[in-house]
Amino acid sequence: MRKIAIPSREGLVDQHFGHCEYFTIYSVNDAREIVGEERFTPPPACGCKSDLVSTLRDMGVSDLIAGNMGEGAAVKLGQGGITVIRGASGPVHEAVEAWLHGRLHDSRELCLDHGHECLHPL
Repeated sequence: MRKIAIPSREGLVDQHFGHCEYFTIYSVNDAREIVGEERFTPPPACGCKSDLVSTLRDMGVSDLIAGNMGEGAAVKLGQGGITVIRGASGPVHEAVEAWLHGRLHDSRELCLDHGHECLHPL
């Protein structure tokens, strides 16, 4: 069993990982089928300067599908043992299904600042 978290806002993948309204967390079995769904509302200011990574890890999250995020968040998630998949958009259920079926891959883009200027890492 693995858990996949998606920063969400109104049922859509939130493009601002650190400022999402809530996380949709899917439980997935070994056959890559969704067997559960829950919602986790993070504390205010939930970005990379908070304890969010350890909270998600303690909840059993192993993967995080996101629109985008800054380098600090991506590094902290990776150090916490959570695999990051960036480049998702649209309804959260469609994003997790796309990843489960191999149609979504990490874009490897990072936001440089809140102006949404992104780059490809070296």
